[in-house]
Amino acid sequence: MSVYFDNEIGDRLSERYKSIVLEIVDASLEYLNCPYECEVNVLFTDDEGIRQINNEFREIDAPTDVLSFPLIDYQKPADFEKLEDNPYEFFNQDTGELMLGDIVLNVDRILKQAKEYNHSEYREVAFLTAHSMLHLAGYDHIEDEERIIMEDLQEKILNMKGYMRDYEEN
Repeated sequence: MSVYFDNEIGDRLSERYKSIVLEIVDASLEYLNCPYECEVNVLFTDDEGIRQINNEFREIDAPTDVLSFPLIDYQKPADFEKLEDNPYEFFNQDTGELMLGDIVLNVDRILKQAKEYNHSEYREVAFLTAHSMLHLAGYDHIEDEERIIMEDLQEKILNMKGYMRDYEEN
C-alpha cells in the first residue's frame, strides 16, 4: 500500500494525522476485502484550500471537511473483481498498485468538528479518512439506504481500530 501525502498547512500538520490516515486506509482495505495493494493520495489543507478545490471541481464555493475523488467507477461498491480486465486503466504500471484516488482533508474543520462532536481530533481524522475510503471504494450517501450502509461500514472500520464514538485521546 502506498499513501502519498501533500501538506498545504505547513507545521500545523500533526505527524500523528499521517499515521492515523495510514492505519485507517489499511483497515478500510482490509475490511472491504480488497485483494490488491493500493495507492491513495492525501492532501492536508485548510478552509480556504478546500473551498477552492470544492469550487473548482464541484462548483460549490464553500469549505467542507473532506473531499474524495475516486478514480474507479464501480458497478457496485467495493466490487474489485473485474478491475484486472483493464490493468492500464486502474493499476499503476510502475508499481502494480490499484489506484483508488485522492482524499482532501481540511485540518481547520477537523479541529472544529472534534470540539463540536466532543471527541478528539484524532478520532475525527480517522472518521473522515474512513468516510473517504468508502467513497474511493464506490460507496455514497445520497439516498437514505446508501447513507445507512455507509455509516454502518464507517463505524465498523473505526471500531475495528479502536476509534469508538467516545474516543478521547489528545
